Amino acid sequence: MAVQPQVFELLTMLIENRDQVISKDELLNSIWKGRVVSETTLSSRIKTARQVIGDDGSRQEFIKTIHGRGFRFVGKVKVHEDPASSAVTTKPSIVNRPATSYARSGDTHIAYHLFGDGPVNLVLTPGFVSHIDNYWDDPHLAGWLARLGDLARVAIFDKRGTGMSDRVIELPSMDERMDDVRAVFDEVGFDTAYIMGVSEGGSLATLFAAHQPERCDGLLLYGSFAQFEHWYADEASLQELFDYIESDWGSGNSLPQFAPSMANDRFYMNWWGKFERLGATPGAAIALMKMNSQIDISGVLPSIRVPTLVIHRAGDVLIDVEGGRYIAEHIDGAQYLEIVGNDHLPWVGENTVEIIDAIASFLDGTEKPEHTNCALATIVQINTDAEGVDAIAGVLGSFRSKRIEVRPEGIAAIFDGPARALACAASVSRLLHNEHVPHRVGVHIGEIDLAMPTLLGTALEIASDVANHADNGEILVSRTVSDLVAGSGITLEDKGIFHLATIKQDWSLYCVVFGKQHASSAAQKLQQD
Repeated sequence: MAVQPQVFELLTMLIENRDQVISKDELLNSIWKGRVVSETTLSSRIKTARQVIGDDGSRQEFIKTIHGRGFRFVGKVKVHEDPASSAVTTKPSIVNRPATSYARSGDTHIAYHLFGDGPVNLVLTPGFVSHIDNYWDDPHLAGWLARLGDLARVAIFDKRGTGMSDRVIELPSMDERMDDVRAVFDEVGFDTAYIMGVSEGGSLATLFAAHQPERCDGLLLYGSFAQFEHWYADEASLQELFDYIESDWGSGNSLPQFAPSMANDRFYMNWWGKFERLGATPGAAIALMKMNSQIDISGVLPSIRVPTLVIHRAGDVLIDVEGGRYIAEHIDGAQYLEIVGNDHLPWVGENTVEIIDAIASFLDGTEKPEHTNCALATIVQINTDAEGVDAIAGVLGSFRSKRIEVRPEGIAAIFDGPARALACAASVSRLLHNEHVPHRVGVHIGEIDLAMPTLLGTALEIASDVANHADNGEILVSRTVSDLVAGSGITLEDKGIFHLATIKQDWSLYCVVFGKQHASSAAQKLQQD
């Protein structure tokens, strides 16, 4: 069949940009170069294009009409590349690169992009390292992001210490990372939004949804995990990554570990090498991975109270599919979608459209959760006398405590992150030590209803129980706290197994180390004084 040039151009444009909806205006501007033509002409060319490839307006097996928005090519495409050619170097013809802006999180600048015109808000937390400007140099990723932009108003950002966000001297704690997400929410004007975590970014997205449920319309997790063992199962495999970073970072040779389907694509290997170089320095990459290896959010999962969708490829070469299954099993009511494939990156592979369609269905079909006053929080229980309570009230406020309440055994303070809570506990303990005031401190993470006139609940009682096991002048924390303070600079030591009367269970408890001096050593000195 002879094909008119305009029909050929139309087919080419739809196929090259098959990961997104092409509006009528974009087709008219690109093919007719701004000339005034009727919609009848466009409809006629669409009809002819369908006939050329064995499709029609009823079946729409290849060219799908998206009512009110435009057209999208939905058929399978097999790309044949010229082996003598280095690769396609052009960017997607209709994807506009968003402007880079910055949100202030304390004294740190967080780079972000805002794009899309969908009916809901979506914040995307990236994986291990990222560089949001470099995203748009990859046609696959740019097209995938453009499809997200069809579904939502999207904010993407580089975590502090990576990409275009400020480099930092010290590793960021999860508290600071949650502050950065909150800063992006505020800067782009999202009162609420869906939050999506990809790969390692799933931990941050999950923590934010648990601590800030009132701002999360839903949680989406792709290729994520709760326990690091689902990423690197042992020290030997992690060391192999460190060796690669030391010797070959920036070469792109790690691509087969992320996207085996692209391993023979020289252009993609070059882009991935640039992704590594721009994402983080070798030293920063190693430090971030060491921090990641200490994080375990499994104890947080039962506290998720927002609608959740978990997507995982069954043969994911980087994150074991058991990681995704575990998350879905431990979040109440979570939807789980397991699809074929072994690529870790969601924007490449045989079923990128299926992933986008699942996201679309979740965003479109999920009712916004009812507002709840219950949220995950870190409780600091300080058992001390009236003199101690009077001495520390001001200190608690300076660490941004969300609530302070005097209790019969001392004082309780609520925080929105464990690192901030432990820093406050350490400051309070030093103050009371200097004032020769006896005290015991217990710290636990659990759900708290901050709307209650008096703090109540199992989490508060557990914190009190933990404090009762502390020696004089000592800070003890539960396992949940110890799993989430990686990168905070706070050192914890295993204190042993203790019976918690509140829940009638035996738990491991950990004590805070002050510099090189153990907290219990400080307690002994307090007693001697």
